Amino acid sequence: MEQTNSTSLLRTKSDQLVEAIAAAKGSARARLPRLSAEFAGSGVPESVRMLSRKPSRRLMPPSPGGGGSGGTNSTHIRKSRSAQMKLDLDELSSGSVLSRASSASLGFSFTGFSVRPDESADSKPFSDDENPEDLEAGTKKKRSIPAEPTFPIYLKFTEVSYKIVIKGVTFSEEKDILNGISGAVDPGEVLALMGPSGCGKTTLLSLLGGRIRDPSAGSITYNQHPYSKLLKSRIGFVTQDDILFPHLTVKETLIYAARLRLPRTLTKEEKDKRAMDVIYELGLDRCQDTMIGGSFVRGVSGGERKRVCIGNEIIINPSLLFLDEPTSGLDSTTALRIVDILHEIAKAGKTVITTIHQPSSRLFHKFDKLILLEFLLDLANGNINDVSIPSELADKVQTWNSKEEPTRNNGKPSPAIVHEYLVGCYETRVAETEKKKLMAPLPVEEELKSKVRYLKREWGASWSEQYVLLFHRGIRERWHDYFSWLRITQVIATALILGMLWWQSGGDTPSQMQDQAGLLFFIAVFWGFFPVFTAIFTFPQEKAMLSKERAADMYRLSAYFAARTTSDLPLDLLLPLIFLLVVYFMAGLKQDASSFLLTAVTVFLCIVVAQGLGLAIGATLMDLKKATTLASVTVMTFMLAGGYFIKKVPGFIVWLRDLSFNYHTFKLLLKVQYEHKTNSVNGVQIDSGIKEVGALAAMAVSYRLLAYISLRRMKLQ
Repeated sequence: MEQTNSTSLLRTKSDQLVEAIAAAKGSARARLPRLSAEFAGSGVPESVRMLSRKPSRRLMPPSPGGGGSGGTNSTHIRKSRSAQMKLDLDELSSGSVLSRASSASLGFSFTGFSVRPDESADSKPFSDDENPEDLEAGTKKKRSIPAEPTFPIYLKFTEVSYKIVIKGVTFSEEKDILNGISGAVDPGEVLALMGPSGCGKTTLLSLLGGRIRDPSAGSITYNQHPYSKLLKSRIGFVTQDDILFPHLTVKETLIYAARLRLPRTLTKEEKDKRAMDVIYELGLDRCQDTMIGGSFVRGVSGGERKRVCIGNEIIINPSLLFLDEPTSGLDSTTALRIVDILHEIAKAGKTVITTIHQPSSRLFHKFDKLILLEFLLDLANGNINDVSIPSELADKVQTWNSKEEPTRNNGKPSPAIVHEYLVGCYETRVAETEKKKLMAPLPVEEELKSKVRYLKREWGASWSEQYVLLFHRGIRERWHDYFSWLRITQVIATALILGMLWWQSGGDTPSQMQDQAGLLFFIAVFWGFFPVFTAIFTFPQEKAMLSKERAADMYRLSAYFAARTTSDLPLDLLLPLIFLLVVYFMAGLKQDASSFLLTAVTVFLCIVVAQGLGLAIGATLMDLKKATTLASVTVMTFMLAGGYFIKKVPGFIVWLRDLSFNYHTFKLLLKVQYEHKTNSVNGVQIDSGIKEVGALAAMAVSYRLLAYISLRRMKLQ
């Protein structure tokens, strides 16, 4: 009886949960013997059959197929390796050393290592591989990443260093970001770059992915050839920030990417099918019609957003896939699912390189290769309170203590001693072996070498197709912003106020015409001011997206610029039309169709020019604060020189009127209303209007040309 009670007390909650679920299904006792027999007959080791997330002491139930011997079913107890880390360098140097990373700040190198079979088995996540459910998406995985033909690329980098110049007011100095980093990764492998914040993970990843050109020292080769722009079509790069359009759905995002990036040899239907395949491969089918979302828009979850970013890159079947901290900000289960996806991608023959900040033990054991940047920072700084000291180092500490060498922490070695010991051990036991491995030739066939050399730059769509796709995408994305209830309320409320203030103010007397001239000038200023401060945000807000898509050769810059500037026009012209319908008839302006139409065309021309000015300022400065300040001064100057506030401008500054689109718009509006009534209104001469139309058309073209040149000169960072 006592034995039964003690056994019952030793049962864990997880055992009770498993039994409760099995009892609810009514088949626990029938399934357990058969399941145990299948595992026993399959040759799977006992350590693999055990759940990985075991407590430190766990009483395993006796196997139905075996005896009750305590030797077979004894509890496998393992101390936590994270708390009991032992620097056994003999074991490290004899293991599978994979890659080398030098620490710029510490001045020594350390290598990655492989995991022993018993550790990798014990570190297996709880039911991760067998569970067909995607815990985040709430749906079953439709299929794994298919092993479609992939052009293999072997990546190798040797003694890579990178420096930046920090410029001050009176000085400038160089700072080492990377120093002597070497490594190699082959198709089918996942290489992790691990280290604390600020150690250079993103810089190294950007160098390897071609996002940063020309390292300060060292070499980077792809199938033994240096990087060229032609490799862009073979490289997928997932940035740390999820750069996506918030108002597009998951399905729309991937379909636009497929139509723009996949080869022209594929039909539209085949490209769309590829996008849907990626949606199912990544478990995004449940949320495919949900908006991506952002800071002010509710959308998909963080893990789903990260999978969309990955899908944007694997949709082109890249040979190299780079990911910058794909698990940051995600819970452990979602992060594990992301890493599992990366392994599935690598199995298809792709080379996968990812940075990672603080992986759990389950994630850590899943990587094929590892580069550690500053992995020994804590040890070298003396943070070794929870780490066992190797016997060799402990003996040296005792010797140094006898010589009164400085130590601390109750006999623990000082940072200087640990640093010296680590550097010496690496140089004597590891460095030479690693150097030989890195200098060994890669198994690259001559055919693969030549293919890298003679790759051709191919666009996924023609210029016209790119324009149409980007035009449609622009309207879909900005529809919500342009027609928000706040903007519509602002325009209609302003129109109603103007209509009531100038209610039926039409007439032929000079005073009546002068009153209406004030209304016409306000219309010219309002629809010159409004579009400028809307267009200013265009390129600064989309800079990250533009840099990302241009770096991937997704489209031509000219196609993007043309689509981006013209897709705004239908949206920019609808609200002014509503505004004029309210104001024009309430204020009693000239009541005929031709006059209303000419007034609308004049306002539209003013909007196009104002929009071009905003685009030019935003693209030139690419800084919202600076752009807003410059636009405020410019618009105020154009308004003051617009012909209403001052009648006679001094000769040395009269050229401001020629540059003011408010002035030309005001003159055209006066001409439409009073051409047959008078030659001047409020001191403004009414002319034929040809000069004004020509000036506005020239401004519309020149401002956009300036914006395009500024974008062309923008660095892809």
